[in-house]
Amino acid sequence: MGWIVLGAIVMVAAIAGGIFNRLVALRNRAASAWADIDVQLKRRHDLVENLVETVRGYVKHERDTLEGVVRARNQAETARGSGDAKETARAEGALTAQIRSLFALAEAYPQLKADTRFTDLHRSLETLETEIQNARRYYNAVVRDFNTRIQSFPDLIFSRLLGFKERDFFELEDRAEATVPRVDFGTRA
Repeated sequence: MGWIVLGAIVMVAAIAGGIFNRLVALRNRAASAWADIDVQLKRRHDLVENLVETVRGYVKHERDTLEGVVRARNQAETARGSGDAKETARAEGALTAQIRSLFALAEAYPQLKADTRFTDLHRSLETLETEIQNARRYYNAVVRDFNTRIQSFPDLIFSRLLGFKERDFFELEDRAEATVPRVDFGTRA
């Protein structure tokens, strides 16, 4: 009888250990995926800063637009530092809207549209937006797997006992924000 009890205890401990290890692995993958998004967003914020400086020289009378982009960039940078997926997504959506207004503004300035630094920054931003979108997808997939695991039996029991909490998805509030900002300067073949 003692061997049966000991065997049951060992089996429960092995199952609990396996569940714990899977949850830790998923939690760490989610943290790593968030760090990847964080790096891409930092690159985006730096590009936006360079873009604003390039545009500033051409559009002296468009102060409100430039200030709106800078303000949105600063808010996105603050939200990125918080590690809160929902707040970061909201701030990044606002920045995307401001970037669109900046590119729309560029349409009124032919010299700006012809500036190679501006077009290079624009292309870099387009590429980076695609990379950010891919990083978001990966992060959300890992978060989905993690959240599903901690909500499913028997992991549910151990995850609650061990303090595992659901993670937020990186979701855009407005689906239109998911599209890459595009402006055609007439340079595409």
